[in-house]
Amino acid sequence: MTTPRLSVVVPFYNVGAYLGDCLDSIQRQTWTDFEAILVDDGSLDDSAVIAKEYCARDSRFRLVQQDNAGLGPARNTGVDHAVGEYVAFVDSDDLVTRHGLGLLVRTLDRTGSDFAGGNARRFNNSYGVRPSYLHGQCFTRDRFATHVSETSELVLDRMVWNKVYRRSFWTEYGYRFPAIRYEDYPVTLKAHLDAVTVDTLAAPVYYWRERESGDSITQQKFQLGNLRDRVVSAGLVLDMVADALPSIRRGVHAHFTQIDLHALLAAFATAPAEEEPQLADLALQMLDRLDESVLDEAPPLHRMQHAALRSGDLELLHELTTSGEAPRSWRPSKDDLTLATSVREVRWVDGKLSIKGTAEIRHLEDRGSSSLRIALVITDRHYPLRVRRSGEDFEVVLDQSLLAKCTAGPAHFDVRLRVGRIRRHGVLRGQRAGSPGWPPGAWIDETSWIQPGPGKDGCFAVRRLTDPCRVTSVEQTPDALVLHGRSSFDEPSLFVTRPVAGGEAEVPLEVDGRDFTARLPIGPILEETNPDDPFTQRTTRAFRLRGPAGQDQALLWTAGDRLASHAEGGRVVMLTRSTGGYVNLHESPIRTTATAAVAAGNMLVVRGPDWGDVSFAWRRYLAGSDDHVDVACRRTFSNDGWAAVVDVEALTAVNDAEWILFATMPDGSSHAVQCEPFLSSRLPLTVSRGAYELAVRPQAGTLHILVSDARPAVGGYPASPAVRRRAS
Repeated sequence: MTTPRLSVVVPFYNVGAYLGDCLDSIQRQTWTDFEAILVDDGSLDDSAVIAKEYCARDSRFRLVQQDNAGLGPARNTGVDHAVGEYVAFVDSDDLVTRHGLGLLVRTLDRTGSDFAGGNARRFNNSYGVRPSYLHGQCFTRDRFATHVSETSELVLDRMVWNKVYRRSFWTEYGYRFPAIRYEDYPVTLKAHLDAVTVDTLAAPVYYWRERESGDSITQQKFQLGNLRDRVVSAGLVLDMVADALPSIRRGVHAHFTQIDLHALLAAFATAPAEEEPQLADLALQMLDRLDESVLDEAPPLHRMQHAALRSGDLELLHELTTSGEAPRSWRPSKDDLTLATSVREVRWVDGKLSIKGTAEIRHLEDRGSSSLRIALVITDRHYPLRVRRSGEDFEVVLDQSLLAKCTAGPAHFDVRLRVGRIRRHGVLRGQRAGSPGWPPGAWIDETSWIQPGPGKDGCFAVRRLTDPCRVTSVEQTPDALVLHGRSSFDEPSLFVTRPVAGGEAEVPLEVDGRDFTARLPIGPILEETNPDDPFTQRTTRAFRLRGPAGQDQALLWTAGDRLASHAEGGRVVMLTRSTGGYVNLHESPIRTTATAAVAAGNMLVVRGPDWGDVSFAWRRYLAGSDDHVDVACRRTFSNDGWAAVVDVEALTAVNDAEWILFATMPDGSSHAVQCEPFLSSRLPLTVSRGAYELAVRPQAGTLHILVSDARPAVGGYPASPAVRRRAS
């Protein structure tokens, strides 16, 4: 038997509900030369039965069983049994992208680095798939043969599982996971310090499950035992970097201040009174080890919490963590008064682009003596805009004559706010869910398409595309989806690509001058089912037009605001738009999808295409639990599909509640209803009922309602600080 090149260590304990999906994602890897070492850490449920089934079906899987010792020791056991040239770790409730392990192994083969890591995504049923914040900081782009000393953000890379390690490197330094929770960071950072070089990939290679209840090891944030292990782990890391380069040491201290110390202090909001003294001791242990110059740069509220902790004023600390607001007696420093902006809504009204958002100076109450100036900046020239204001809310409207001055380079918005004698200046940024994240584009004349969206460094921007390659209409036939469009150059060729997996194929075109028609047969797309996304089981394809003189353009969607779809055999193929306004083709299992949401009197009506027999309910998860409350919808059908109707009064029983629309199948299984891109571009939908305001908005591809207090602020202070924080 040939020795496998890669060993994948999968420890598990009582994860029967998730283990099969995890092992499926490993089994489907395009890199096939691996062994999977499944370490049963004394499971009491059916996890071992599931593992044995995989071992019986696939000789690459083998099972090792031991008494319960914890995740760290179980990983160590797996490494002891591994024989591969490389070693990787996968947590048993997570998923690996189909190309993930292969990308990492091939990178190491090419560079000779000690280990390689890739980007990660968070996922669950309620919120779909979204970027992992910390991994988005570390894995912003491909870097080969780098090191933490030259790529400082790698100090934030604290997880072991999105990586492939060279086994000789692992053995040389004798890495062992400690028998605590938060066991990753002491090993991962030590490996970064010991390595000669490492590689980082921007492509997502790993999907990190966020359970609905938040009950995975790293999500039991406010349990005393969990917090104790967090402090022990932090102590190991702080010892490790005590003599490291100043940039590394400071980066680690800043990270612990922002994340781990903050988690310890936030626990005071929910900790039982009898546990507060122990919690205070743990928090003090960490606080006393962190660099004072780093602590001085923490946000004002956090600095107040630090002071309350050191003085032993647990009553004040509890008040600060519960309210999330600084006391009214607090006076901010100049450095605390920073400009904060957001984009809340992007719409086209009578051929003009309307942008609504907020602008405020943090920690500063606006008593009416203020002014806000916003200008559109096109190639360094400022064009002042008329600003309509109501408190911190504003609206600016861009007419066609101004939009016609824009270029293909992004034009951004300059924001200048004065409150009393305090002046702040910055750019408009902070796109919120809904239309700011899926901004609609439009023609302003026969050849100029305006596309709002993200610009440089996350600012909100506007671009004018002149005679772009585009799809002008789509149609459905019994066995194909048909694109009609226009090229910006002669003799175009159309290629369909898979951005995640790579590769492309040419699509035959019927060409009449610069107009073209492309027919996409459904059968071959469904036959090729091999999804790039291990959770949604979706594959995304994009389109590019190329010309004989080297022209190459992505294909823009200008075909109206409805998708085209074909459902067959439990799967669906959809032609729709991307966040940037370009054409995407999605192939995935059928999941109930919403295409419209409207308020009709006291009723909220959500509609979508009829792809099967389902019932609907708005679901609210209880804090810290998988238990939930459902409000059933009345379901109706028409030629256009289904409608789920609910009385909005039924959703306002709890302030600051978040509801998610779920579809339940005849077999009892349920999933969050997907929010179609064109619906996302028309949201948020705001419904006011009495003292409450309901905002219907997308969250990572699913449909949510946030209930908040609509009562006006009193004396400049909102009636519900918690609602204000979540809405922002």
